[in-house]
Amino acid sequence: MTVKVYTTPACPYCFTLKEFFKENNVSFEDIDVSKDIKARDEIIKKTGKMEMPVIDIDGEIIIGFDRGKIIKLLGIKE
Repeated sequence: MTVKVYTTPACPYCFTLKEFFKENNVSFEDIDVSKDIKARDEIIKKTGKMEMPVIDIDGEIIIGFDRGKIIKLLGIKE
């Protein structure tokens, strides 16, 4: 399973999401869109929004830290 997280350093939800993934041993690629303009443009094109975080789980896009949807897609047991 491939997990990409598009974030910015100033985003508190981005920090919370990354901590959630670490606590649940989820491997992810962290893409800082404040530094990677190409990635920022790509994610805006995919979502039509500039909200962060954006999570891409095997092509399934989630905008924001939607804990329930993330848990369901990753099969995390709580």
